[in-house]
Amino acid sequence: MIVIRNPDEIEKIRRAAQIVKNSLDEVEAAIRPGLSTWQLNEIAEQTTLKLGAKPAFKGYRGFPACLCVSVNDEVVHGIPRKDRIIKEGDIVGIDYGACFEGYYGDSARTIPVGFKPSGKIQDLLESTKLSLQKGIEAIKPGKHVQDISRAIEAIIAPKGFGIVRDYVGHGIGTKPHEDPPIPHYDTGEKGPRLREGMVICIEPMINIGSHDVKVLKDGWTVVTTDGSWSDHFEHTVAISSSGAEVLSA
Repeated sequence: MIVIRNPDEIEKIRRAAQIVKNSLDEVEAAIRPGLSTWQLNEIAEQTTLKLGAKPAFKGYRGFPACLCVSVNDEVVHGIPRKDRIIKEGDIVGIDYGACFEGYYGDSARTIPVGFKPSGKIQDLLESTKLSLQKGIEAIKPGKHVQDISRAIEAIIAPKGFGIVRDYVGHGIGTKPHEDPPIPHYDTGEKGPRLREGMVICIEPMINIGSHDVKVLKDGWTVVTTDGSWSDHFEHTVAISSSGAEVLSA
């Protein structure tokens, strides 16, 4: 069921999304070679608690941490570990959610560590960020989810990159994941009509190689099947009368 949010609810989601943004800002400012992915998890959790919110992912469906940290060929849902040390030349995806007064925000970004990206990595990062932007720009009341999907695919497909199909965007509100699902590729179906008051998360996960992915034995970490590197960017977006407002910007 798709829930239409009133202005007060959207304001609470905005507060949660801004806490997510601030927490990710702190993680990004701290990230460097030699840190463990668990240390990043602690930074996110401490920032969120100081800001009066709760980490959304901790214990959610059994997830054992607060921050999803996915390195290089890891696509999403990477579990932070004390023995997973970040190295110069890695790209690190950080995906985070927070709960404020019963409402949720969610955002993700991918960070190159200790180097300036070039070649395929630069193209991957820039294209994925642009595809997210174009997906957001495609939002208008009366349009359909398919319009978002097509806008993303129009940026990514000409690059030859793989758009992850097994994991998609979603609605958000009083739960971290709600209807409707938001595919990042054209499924051939229009999907639900976009309406003012809907709040959704758009989060393209893009692989340099094939779109195929698999889950590791830990039951959470999703990796590319061909070992190619992957990135992930996400925003929480409210649909307004004129288009879209990015709540996690």
